Formats: sequence, C-alpha cells, structure tokens
Amino acid sequence: MDTMSVNVATLRSATSAAGARESARDFLDGLVPAIAAETADTVVLVVSELVTNALRHGGGTCTLGLTAHPDSIETAVHDRSPQAPRMRTPDLNDGTGGFGWPMVNRLARATAVTRQAGGKTVSALLAR
Repeated sequence: MDTMSVNVATLRSATSAAGARESARDFLDGLVPAIAAETADTVVLVVSELVTNALRHGGGTCTLGLTAHPDSIETAVHDRSPQAPRMRTPDLNDGTGGFGWPMVNRLARATAVTRQAGGKTVSALLAR
C-alpha cells in the first residue's frame, strides 16, 4: 500500500466533531489492507479530541487532514490560534477539561505542533 490522504472540509461547530469522526471512519473503512477495529477506534478518538480542542481553543474553525502510511495513520488538525496545546492537571470538579491532550500523547507514537502563518497544525502519528 502506498500513502493515501484526504483533507476534510473546514469544520465550524461543535457538531463538526461528530462530522470529523464520521469522515475519519469513512477514510479508515476505505483502507486496504483494512485496519483492526481497535486501531480505527483509537484513530477516531484522537481525531475527536484534536478537532474538539481546535474548535474550543483555536478560533472556532479547523481543518482536518488524514494520511495513511504503510505502518501508521497521521491526523493533522489546523486552526487559527498560535497557542500550542499544553499539559495541565485534569479538572475533576469543575468540568474544564485537561484530559484530551495527555490522552492523545499516550495513544500516539508521536505528536507535533507546527506553527505557521495563520495558526498552527497539531499532528498525531498512530500505529496502523
């Protein structure tokens, strides 16, 4: 299998996280050879977290890109904020979050934040 990529349209609302999950599932379902269901669930979870964080903290819009490599799946979410995600103590009482970025870092082989004109791209590389 060679590399396969898809760019999903710009996402704009909280319902876009659901759309991003659906787009990720569609992309993963089209891969040959197929990936394990558990792997697909992990990729979709990471997509959901990155898109949700981008919508919440990155200016309300983002773009999702997915690339399948022979041994990995890359997710890339671009938003308009220059602020990188940060590790913080999860809030167990007030519901202000802090769980997503640590989880993405545990699930991914590698994560990267690339600042560029007009914002940043947060990428996660997951085992295929």
